Amino acid sequence: MESESRPAEAFKTPCKPTKMKSPVGACGTPVTIPASPFMKKLGCGTGVNVYLMNRNGKQTHSPWAIKKINSKCAKTQQTMFQKRLNEEAKILKELKHPNIVGFRAFTTAKDGSKCLAMEYGGEQSLNDLIEKRREEGLQAFPVATVEKVALHVARGLQYLHNEKKLLHGDMKSCNIVVKGDFETIKICDVGVSLKLDENMQVSDPKAHYIGTEPWKPKEALEDGVITDKADIFAYGLTLWEMMTLSVPHLEMLDSEGDCEDDDDDSFDEDDFDEDAYYERLGTRPPLDAATLGGAYQRMVELFCLCTEENPSKRPSASHIVQALESNSQLDDKHSEVIVID
Repeated sequence: MESESRPAEAFKTPCKPTKMKSPVGACGTPVTIPASPFMKKLGCGTGVNVYLMNRNGKQTHSPWAIKKINSKCAKTQQTMFQKRLNEEAKILKELKHPNIVGFRAFTTAKDGSKCLAMEYGGEQSLNDLIEKRREEGLQAFPVATVEKVALHVARGLQYLHNEKKLLHGDMKSCNIVVKGDFETIKICDVGVSLKLDENMQVSDPKAHYIGTEPWKPKEALEDGVITDKADIFAYGLTLWEMMTLSVPHLEMLDSEGDCEDDDDDSFDEDDFDEDAYYERLGTRPPLDAATLGGAYQRMVELFCLCTEENPSKRPSASHIVQALESNSQLDDKHSEVIVID
């Protein structure tokens, strides 16, 4: 799910459910993905749409989220997005963690388009919830909610970085899905993940950090060495999103905190200082800690640590998890840290 792209139109698909070629789910059972018009659209991103697939049978099955290539894309782009979706399916199949959306199936339709079936992690992305809260005229999320998201996302990143040696590569609120009232919090969209070596560096010279511009750290903007700390910088900005209800470095467009249309493509160029925007990229955006209040001090401090310009000064996902889990134990700094599998 990505917020920066405009909504795509429904796919040109048959009116009847389409059988897949050799469709096999995670449990080895045949899978039939309905045509797009028969599924509720959950969201869309660059080159893809995501749909909700309800699975009915003798017993009620949990729904799936289906990511499909947008047939409206140019042929050259379709090839790139299919390759990316194929890579995402391959990576997702090897991941198993409560804070990462689970793999369910990967199939190919008769027209050759790819369909990635995933665990339905929640009907809304964190970005959806941020936009909804802003539209309702509310302020920052309650500190307990910010802390819960911070801990659960950090656990997901710790798993990716330490156990799977993977850099997510595009951390932001759009790529976090939330179920209900923050009952579950899961990282999604691992299609641009990069492999990390034993030094937590992306050592493959052919590997390219994709990311999304407002969340990119300085080293990614200047072709520097990319490490696990690139995810940490973007993670820090994700916490900032929850405390400001804004997009990093675009807050200058909305000084009164009330924007009628939040689509990046709708910005009035006359109101947009492009030079100032590009100068701010890779830096720590301003945060009014005084207005937030003392209850947010820990989250403000974590945000500041994560958005240090020097990657070596940023904490690792493991250190963040340890600190947040320690803080959750009645502030007893000497209490035993709980390790979550």
